[in-house]
Amino acid sequence: MEMLVTTVLNCGLQLHRDVGPGLLESVYEQVLADRLVALGLTVDRQQPVNIVLDGKVYPEAFRFDILVDKILLIEVKSLERMGPMHVSQTLTYIRLMNLPLGLLLNFGNETCKQGIRRVVNDRYVV
Repeated sequence: MEMLVTTVLNCGLQLHRDVGPGLLESVYEQVLADRLVALGLTVDRQQPVNIVLDGKVYPEAFRFDILVDKILLIEVKSLERMGPMHVSQTLTYIRLMNLPLGLLLNFGNETCKQGIRRVVNDRYVV
């Protein structure tokens, strides 16, 4: 898992170096996904996720930005400043999808390192 996280972070940092801040989230998402695919990783984008609550299925409750190798969720932002709600959103997604880890990448900062948040699912079940 750590190797996968390192690969994704390196791709994100390089993308930010190449184009800088200021583009739409969808552009960063597409380019990052393309670069990860070029490295041989399995990438899903903008897929709907059904959730089950109280025995009822809620179809297409949300869509994630990027899922790498069916195990690492990436939420892409392009904001001047991220708030706690963005971390909470990512945590909720990985909990509902039963994934161990999510990365929140904000390309809106002057440097990409300022916009990286690692989000751990403390309820992950193998």
